[in-house]
Amino acid sequence: MFPVDLLGLLNWRSHPEDLDQILQRLMEVEGGEIVKFLQDTLDALFNIMMETSEKDTYDTLVFNALVFIITLIGDIKFQHFNPVLETYINKHFSATLAYMKLTKVLNYYVGHAEEPVLTERLFAALKALKYLFRFIVQSRVLYLRFYGNSEDGDAFFNSIRTLFLSFNTLMDRPLDEGVKIKGAILKYLPSIINDIQTVFDPVELSVLLSKFIESIPDTQLVRQKLGCMCKMVESELFRQPDCRDVLLPLFTDQLSGQLDDHSIKPDYEACGQLLSTILDILDRRDVGPTRIHVQLIMERLLRRVNRTVIAMDTSSPLIGHYLACMTAILKQMDDMHYAHHISTFKTRQDIIDFLMETFHMFKDLMGNIFPADWMVMNLVQMQVFLRAINQYSDVLNMYFLEQTHFELQLWTNYFHLTVAFLTHPTLQLESFSQEKRNKILNKYGDMRKMTGFKMRDMWYNLGPNKMKFIPAMVGPILEVTLVPEPELRKATIPIFFDMMQCEHNFSPGCTFETFENELITKLDQEVEGGRGDEQYKVLLEKILLEHCRRHRYLSQSGEELALLLSTLLENLLAYRTITQDESPEHRMSCTVNVLNFYKEKKREDIYIRYLYKLRDLHLDCENYTEAAYTLLLHAELLEWSDKPCAPHLIPRNGKHVWTQQELKERLFQEIICYLDKGKMWEKAIELGKQLARMHESHMFDFMELSELLKKQAQFYESIIHAMRPQPEYFAVGYYGLGFPSFLRNKMFIYRGKEYEWLEDFSLKLLSQFPNAVKMTSTAPPGDNISNSPGQRILVLCLIFPRRNPDIQCFTVKPVLDMPQQFKDKGVPEQILNYYRTNEVEQFQYSRPFRKGEKDPDNEFATMWIERTTYITAYRFPGILKWFEVKSVSVEEISPLENAIETMEMANEKLSNLVQQQGCDRSLSINPLSMKLNGIVDPAVMGGFSNYEKAFFTDAYIQEHPEDQERIEVLKHLIALQIPLLAEGIRIHGEKATEQLRPLHNRLVTCFQDLREKVEKHYGVITLPCSLTEKKKSRVGSVVMPYIHSSTLRRMSTISTVSSTSSGLSSGSASSDSPAHQEPARDRRTSILSRSEEDNRIARKNRKEWSVSKSQVLLERQPDADEKPPEKHQRPKSLQLGDRRLTLSLFQGVSSQLSLLNPLSPLPASPHTPHTPRSSSYSSLLSDNDVSLADTPGTPPPMPPKKHPHDPDHGWLSSEHTPPLPVKHDGKPPPPPPKARKSMFPTYEHPPH
Repeated sequence: MFPVDLLGLLNWRSHPEDLDQILQRLMEVEGGEIVKFLQDTLDALFNIMMETSEKDTYDTLVFNALVFIITLIGDIKFQHFNPVLETYINKHFSATLAYMKLTKVLNYYVGHAEEPVLTERLFAALKALKYLFRFIVQSRVLYLRFYGNSEDGDAFFNSIRTLFLSFNTLMDRPLDEGVKIKGAILKYLPSIINDIQTVFDPVELSVLLSKFIESIPDTQLVRQKLGCMCKMVESELFRQPDCRDVLLPLFTDQLSGQLDDHSIKPDYEACGQLLSTILDILDRRDVGPTRIHVQLIMERLLRRVNRTVIAMDTSSPLIGHYLACMTAILKQMDDMHYAHHISTFKTRQDIIDFLMETFHMFKDLMGNIFPADWMVMNLVQMQVFLRAINQYSDVLNMYFLEQTHFELQLWTNYFHLTVAFLTHPTLQLESFSQEKRNKILNKYGDMRKMTGFKMRDMWYNLGPNKMKFIPAMVGPILEVTLVPEPELRKATIPIFFDMMQCEHNFSPGCTFETFENELITKLDQEVEGGRGDEQYKVLLEKILLEHCRRHRYLSQSGEELALLLSTLLENLLAYRTITQDESPEHRMSCTVNVLNFYKEKKREDIYIRYLYKLRDLHLDCENYTEAAYTLLLHAELLEWSDKPCAPHLIPRNGKHVWTQQELKERLFQEIICYLDKGKMWEKAIELGKQLARMHESHMFDFMELSELLKKQAQFYESIIHAMRPQPEYFAVGYYGLGFPSFLRNKMFIYRGKEYEWLEDFSLKLLSQFPNAVKMTSTAPPGDNISNSPGQRILVLCLIFPRRNPDIQCFTVKPVLDMPQQFKDKGVPEQILNYYRTNEVEQFQYSRPFRKGEKDPDNEFATMWIERTTYITAYRFPGILKWFEVKSVSVEEISPLENAIETMEMANEKLSNLVQQQGCDRSLSINPLSMKLNGIVDPAVMGGFSNYEKAFFTDAYIQEHPEDQERIEVLKHLIALQIPLLAEGIRIHGEKATEQLRPLHNRLVTCFQDLREKVEKHYGVITLPCSLTEKKKSRVGSVVMPYIHSSTLRRMSTISTVSSTSSGLSSGSASSDSPAHQEPARDRRTSILSRSEEDNRIARKNRKEWSVSKSQVLLERQPDADEKPPEKHQRPKSLQLGDRRLTLSLFQGVSSQLSLLNPLSPLPASPHTPHTPRSSSYSSLLSDNDVSLADTPGTPPPMPPKKHPHDPDHGWLSSEHTPPLPVKHDGKPPPPPPKARKSMFPTYEHPPH
């Protein structure tokens, strides 16, 4: 059912007199009823308008009703009726003269907008302006279709012009007047453009629109104005070239004014939207020619856009819009545009300013604005930038290449821009999948190569100006050469040679040192940052060598640099690869390799940086000792002076300005702290003394000195009383190509941690290489293993032998390097223990084997020892817990020498065990009981009787006459055991309990039999009473000196020898006639001469660094006028020749000993008449108090051999810093011909 008011409208002809009320009541009808009968309602309205066309009475009411209906349909509630309205306008609307009525009323409203009654009506009409003009245009079209243009002349056009003129007048009013209406006009006016251009001249319409925009004051409604222009651009009008000729200058002027540097509050968002819309339209292919329009934008807006982008923060959300606009402008510019743009600059300085800001902008914006996954956008941007860079490079060559106009900073910026372009992640095709890479190459090509080739050409164009870029451009060129593209590398690496050549030609010294240093610095940074690979190392070396070898003056120095860079790259690549490794040991090894290189090249800045990296790795692993030695290398570079530290000498975290003395003191304090944590108190004391001397004599800081001395006192106490486990040493060989280059086919000595045994160490090692195979043989691998792709590990345990060793296989002790101040002194074992496993570089591994047929009755006769000695590159401890083995030698120890060593070790252990038991009665007696029982009652092994059967027979002496002296040494060692056993049994009797009394009685009985036998055959040995004396310190603590086997032999004196002991024994004990003395002297001379010759040959054949088994003894001849002190006479049968050794052992205890030779005491031969008799106790003097002299007629003594405990290392007294690893170029001499082995010991069977 129709509503009454709506029904009245539809039947308006029945009551024409009530038409005013009917039209007014229509706007009170519910909207849903109107849209139901939309077509009927509109027909009624336009019928009223057409049938009353001669009058203007109802035009305004019909206009208002029409605006009401259009507004109603525009409401969101009824917006789905828009298609119904569109259909009505296109198919059912037929009012040919409606346009005249509608434009008339609209012009009236706009012209009288200041009237309050009409303001709201005008605002509503503007909101409905789109559909009002749809009716107007459709009415005009129908009119033209029926009547043509002749009927109304220019009335319609004039009405449109009047309307725009009214709009212009309205917009030019002050802002506070009709601001609502102005905003509505700007918002809704562009919506009529597409319709009105169909019935109005487009160019004239463009002019009207331009005047409309110009009528708006610059400071009013800026955003709305720019939005209005943006909709104009989006209209069909802007796609016509003639219309663009009118509109575009207006738009560019408006944008230029907004983006001007002096603009107060530019609306960047609206400007960016307008500019991007314009550029988007110009980039279309259906909009006609655009070249002149692009040129207009380039001239007026490009520089503005550039400066806007430069001024914006990169975090601004709008910078991406402007970057896209700038990219679009550059993309649409052709070569003529670029040339024209440069020609617009009035001066050369203007060009410089433009290029400088452009280069900076490109470099800052490339790939840093758009998200990384916007691949297409980033690639398009890079492609456009590349074209622009190439265009601007031509400008550089044209205007700024000549010497008079050369601009260094401009060229520098160009090179930095091209490097940034080349190395940008967007262009690194290797990081993409193959499919994606192919698509990029097909569409964009490899832009890196294009840029690299252009940059190479630009470099060669520089001519004599190249020197201005060295060394500043070394780093950037290096970045380019490191790009993983083979052709690009081949094209750019020769630039390095060109740089070398330039510096060589222009430097005063004809060198390229500046280039070399800069290249090494930058190469370290780049490789550590992830650039470079093995192919680059090979290519760099190859290209540089090819160029250098063809050069007249750079052939040698250039080749050295090429090989140097190859070595550096190898180390750096290994270091970079291993930094991702979970094994800190591997990272440490590579770090040391790198810092060794920089130390050798005297690059202290990089060297110190890697030192602290190594220090941090050690601290992470709690390797405090190695961390201390690492820091000590830094301290070595500093002086005790007030000179300010160079910046590169200050640690990376040091912000304070240090003097060298301050920094060195700080480092020493830190080092001492680490050494204390690592229980290396001896080294801490050594550094503390040096620091104390500085505080006492130079700094005069006595408070700090007192603290240092207190620390030293604590360290001394810790040495004696603190528990300090001895570290194990392990030899590890890595064989196979599967290992990293710094391990491959090499052997290392490892210093174990506290309580780390071979099993634990092996498991840890194999966990680092889960694919490795542990070798079960100690034989060196063949080529099939060394060159295999797999991994094989050889592990030997090199440990210091404990009192009760529980590892029998592969156990070798480090060779003790006895400090000079301890030689021939009674030194407590706690002090010596440090030197047993520290300050060492030689390690030995012994393996028993048989030579010849096995003697079923005595296996000792054919038991030989194969002894392998390893020498490491550096001493332990050091900056690593392992060092590479630099030389290996193998020697064979005869059964007799083995027996001597075994007896020496047994005597040494027995002596010190007896001494400990005698000094500390609280110790358990069980170790002493077992030791004594094992010697005096050897039920299983047979004791030294096996030696008698093997070596003391006439048959053996006849077959081995050269062993005569060694046999006497062995006899002396057997005899030396008796006084030690006697003292041990005495102490055992004092400490034995009732339960142990039977055992003690058994020991006494067995010892009496043993003693009788030994003294009968080998003589009586006496030792000084100081052996068992307790030496007390000033504070009352007991000091127990550790006595070595060689010292025991020198302390001992043979007092009785049986006449039936051997064929070498002297006459009867009572005979002292010259007749008995001369033969003995002759025999002694013969023995000495033969022994000396044998030893000379042996030394010649052995490795020069191998160590003999005895202590060096020095002899002196007493002054002729010196009278010997009155002492007890030695039995004539035991009096020695004129060679005597005088030494001192303990304070207050002295004795004089004459020995047959400096290596071992032999049974005495009659001494010369002029030589006074010596006492039965030996007197030991320091090496500084003895001198050598020969008695006429007596052959010189044999050259002394070094004992394993007594190598010469005089530097221990002064040197306090660890040596920096230096390559050992010298190869060790070959082993003796008869005992010659390969590099590593070869065993037929693995040792058991």
